[in-house]
Amino acid sequence: MSDFTIGRADTAVAVRSPSDLYRAVWRWHFYAGLLVLPFLITLAVTGALYLFRDEIDGLVYADLKHVEVQENTVTATPSAMVAAALAAYPGKALKYTDPPTPTDSVEITVNTPSAGRVAVYVNPYDGKVLGALPDRGTIMWTIRTLHSLKYFGSFARSLIEIAAGWSVLLVATGIYLWWPRTQTGGVLSVRGTPKRRVFWRDTHAVSGIFVGFFIVFLAVTGMPWSGVWGEKVNEWANGSNFGYPAGVRTAVPMSNEHLDHIAKTTWSLEQAQVPQSIGEGTAAIGLDQAVAIFNGLGLHHGYAVNIPMKPQGVYTGSVYPDDVSQQRVVHLDQYSGKPLIDMSYADYGPLGKALEWGINVHMGQEFGLINQLVLLTACIAIVLLAVSAGVMWWKRRPKGSLGVPPLPADKKVFRGLIALLAIGGILFPLVGISLVVMLALDWSYPHFRRAIRFA
Repeated sequence: MSDFTIGRADTAVAVRSPSDLYRAVWRWHFYAGLLVLPFLITLAVTGALYLFRDEIDGLVYADLKHVEVQENTVTATPSAMVAAALAAYPGKALKYTDPPTPTDSVEITVNTPSAGRVAVYVNPYDGKVLGALPDRGTIMWTIRTLHSLKYFGSFARSLIEIAAGWSVLLVATGIYLWWPRTQTGGVLSVRGTPKRRVFWRDTHAVSGIFVGFFIVFLAVTGMPWSGVWGEKVNEWANGSNFGYPAGVRTAVPMSNEHLDHIAKTTWSLEQAQVPQSIGEGTAAIGLDQAVAIFNGLGLHHGYAVNIPMKPQGVYTGSVYPDDVSQQRVVHLDQYSGKPLIDMSYADYGPLGKALEWGINVHMGQEFGLINQLVLLTACIAIVLLAVSAGVMWWKRRPKGSLGVPPLPADKKVFRGLIALLAIGGILFPLVGISLVVMLALDWSYPHFRRAIRFA
C-alpha cells in the first residue's frame, strides 16, 4: 500500500509545468485555496443572505415590524410608547428607535430583570404593543454573528483576518495562472462537459477571473472588523481628540464611556467618547422634547435615541442609513437640549470616508438593489469557484497524495515570496506570521520525509 504524502505529484503534472516560477505560483495558489476556500464558502453564503437582511426580517417578523398607515391620525408620543412597552415588559428603557418609514413600527429596547434586553415593537399610530423579541435576536442578527465568526470567540475572528490576506494572495496567483499564454480555451470560455476535468478547470478559471476583483474588495473592506488589524488601526486612526474626526468640536466635558459601548456606531467612531450633560439638579427635557430636537436637526428617519441612564448622561441620536453621506451622530445635553457634539460623514477624514464607504458597499447598502444583486452574483460565483476547485483537485490528485504542485527546481524563485512575506508582515501581522509558518513547513517537510525514509 502506498504511503500518504503531502507533496508528491505525478510526472505528467511536472511536465506540464516546466517553468519554475509557474510551479512556485501554482504551489502557493494551491496552499492559499486550501486555507481560504472553506472560509470563502461560509462568508459567501452568510454574506449573500445578509445582503437582504431588511427584506428577510421584514417578511419573517412582519407582524412586529410593519403596521398599516392610518391617515389623519395623531401618532402616539415617544414617551407614551415607552410607557406602553414598559407596562408590557417591565424593566428600564434604554433606546427608542424612530420608524424608518410610515409603515414601520417603533422599536423600544428594554432591559428586563428576567429576560435581559428585549426589543419591544409598538404601533406608532395607536401606541399599542405588537410584541417583542430578544435584542439582536432576529434571524439576520444570527446570520451576521455567523458571518463575522463572533459565535466562536476572538481567535476565530483572527482567522478571518488571516483568510482575508490569503484571499488576496489567492487572487494574485490565480491571475498569473489564468493569464493567456498559448491556450485559447479556458480564458473566457468553458470547454468539455462536467465529466471531464478540463470543464472544471475552465469553470474555475473563468469564474475566478470574474470574481477576483470582488474577493479582493470584500477582503479589504472586511478588514476593519478583524480582531487584530481592525482594532489596532482603529485605535491609531481614531484614538486621539476623544476619538472624533478632526475639526469636530469637543470643547465640552467628556465622560470615560465610548460611543461603541452604548450605541451601534460606525467603525470610525468606535473610539469616540460620550460627552457629559451639565446642569444636574435642574429639570430634564425628557424623551419627547429630545426626539423633537432630533427631528428639527434633520436626522434621517430610522435614527436611534439612547436614553441617558445617569445624571451626567446625554441623549444620543444616531443613524446609519443606506446612503453613507447621511450618517450622523448627535449628543444632546439632557437638561438644556443643547447639541454638545454633532457630527456626520462629512466630518470624517479621507481614510474614514473611504473605509465607511467601502463598508457600506460591502454590506450591500450604498447603491440600493443594484448593490445587492451585484454582490449576490459575486457570492454565487465565489461558491462556484470553490466547488470547481474542489472537483478539479479531486480529479487531478494522484492516489495516496494531496496532489500539491511540485516544488520548483530553482529555489531562487522564492525570493519574490519572501518579499511578499515582508510586505504582508508589515501591513497585516497575522497574515505575515501565517505566511512564515507555511513557508517553513513547505521547506522543511521534504527534509523531514527524507529523514524518516532513511531512518
